[in-house]
Amino acid sequence: MKILGMAVGGIVVIVAIAITITFFSDSDQINEDKIRVAFFPSIGHIIPIVGLEEKIFEKGIGEEKQIETKLFDSGPQVIESIFSGSIDVAYVGPGPIINGFLKSDGKDIKILSGAASGGASFIIQPNSGLESLENFDGKRIASPQISNSQDVSLRYYLESHGLKSVEKGGTVFVLNISNPDIYTLFAKGDIDGAWVPEPWATILVQELDGVRLFNEEKLWPNEEFASVLLIVRTKYLENNPETVQKWVESHEKTVTWINSNPNKSKSLFSNFLMDYMGKSLPTKIIDESFSNITITSDPIKNSVIIFAERADSLGYLGRDGYNLDGIFYNAVLNVNNGDL
Repeated sequence: MKILGMAVGGIVVIVAIAITITFFSDSDQINEDKIRVAFFPSIGHIIPIVGLEEKIFEKGIGEEKQIETKLFDSGPQVIESIFSGSIDVAYVGPGPIINGFLKSDGKDIKILSGAASGGASFIIQPNSGLESLENFDGKRIASPQISNSQDVSLRYYLESHGLKSVEKGGTVFVLNISNPDIYTLFAKGDIDGAWVPEPWATILVQELDGVRLFNEEKLWPNEEFASVLLIVRTKYLENNPETVQKWVESHEKTVTWINSNPNKSKSLFSNFLMDYMGKSLPTKIIDESFSNITITSDPIKNSVIIFAERADSLGYLGRDGYNLDGIFYNAVLNVNNGDL
């Protein structure tokens, strides 16, 4: 199974460039023989990477459907592709999923399964003083994108400790920039800290002498939270329930395979980066990144609900309240009865 490749450039180890989306007036009819899958070239998205490289999904789906893959570096871009009908299933974080679910009035997106727990950290410059909350005034802290999962967690952390970003009348500068740009600014000393996912968190630590102040899961009940989830476009689910059932089953098999073969899984991830991006990561970075993530099919529903509460407290979910009823699809798809 070949996965679409991406480009590499500059000082950073990984640069992911979203593939241009083609819009169709009737996407489901044009692509009825396909299942189009979106994910990131990231260790947290190791399920689709390993599952495709090991042909677990290909065998599970069967010959009647072609698997077409598209790589992204932004959750909101994935959600817009769901809305346009150019993506059918995707691996993405809770922030964009919740925003997309609400934006579509609960009609276009369903969560099928969990994919990863944890895998984000607050990394600081060694002499930043950010070990103490009293030193946050005037500091510059980055997260990948406004309203994405790491951004919500960073801003909630600040507000829960009586701190605010500059745009809200506070004294902490929160910068929303891409992971590669975070790497560059951290290397130059132009930012004091960053709340980033793996493998970027470990890259900042191992390559740039950053200090991992804490792993984000330390701030969550039971030290677990859904950082990557498997979602489906609702119309595709309605038209192709058996295919979605097979994808979920293959997803589950891949979770088991990864947890039973961690070293082989890390090797496959490294080979994926080399084959499709032109450059891989050092083994020690992959090893440490992988150790900070739990690969699981558990969507950890309570963490998604808590995440929405935190996003709402930051004003990200609108002024009129929100309703997540129906965001989770049935854990077991009832294909025989066609229950949707």
